[in-house]
Amino acid sequence: MRYFLVIFGVCVLAVMGILGKRGSHSRKPPLYIFPDMEWQLKLRPQKENAFFANGLSSQLPVPGAIARSTPIQTVHGPVFAYEDAPVNTGRITGTTNFAEHNPLPVTAQLLRRGQQRFQINCSPCHGATADGKGITQKIGAMAVVANLHDKRIVEMTDGELFYVVTNGRNLMGGYGANVTVEDRWAVIAYLLSPWPPLHPMERGPGGEAGFRFSAFQVFSFLYELVQMA
Repeated sequence: MRYFLVIFGVCVLAVMGILGKRGSHSRKPPLYIFPDMEWQLKLRPQKENAFFANGLSSQLPVPGAIARSTPIQTVHGPVFAYEDAPVNTGRITGTTNFAEHNPLPVTAQLLRRGQQRFQINCSPCHGATADGKGITQKIGAMAVVANLHDKRIVEMTDGELFYVVTNGRNLMGGYGANVTVEDRWAVIAYLLSPWPPLHPMERGPGGEAGFRFSAFQVFSFLYELVQMA
């Protein structure tokens, strides 16, 4: 044991003598055990480099290159995924208030997509008619599942529904990592539309039933159906 401690102490002194103590300053160049981590063979952006014919390290994408991201086409114009916009957050830009209406153009194609995504991602818990009686409740996997026809849910704004789907609430987990932004809005459009078999409608100030879509959106939806017929 004595020899082990002596050898260990010598090794510690040797390492400190060569590498120095942590945080100490020295005018001598450091000893790089893995120099390739510090001096990498790479091209720095916006710098001259003789490798390419034009002498620049930054090159334009080759013809046919696929963009890393494409903007989402909303009713107010294209929006990228990194922007602070209602289509990405469900909230009005610069505030904590939820957006009132779906920012995507409501078309027959969007509603069909929403119906498909709802059946795949939502119906196992919420049921095919959104009454909260899906297969998970029938087999006892979840004791309580929200009924999407409940007044408190029907009266939520589109932005709040998007926020809940994205981040989750109470016992429901978030689906932001599983369902794309466009598909989340498609599901919301499907739930709030006159598309059978779901008819969750909101109540107006006088208690009358009415769809949440504007007259223009309803007309556009009907026009899409006629064109596809």
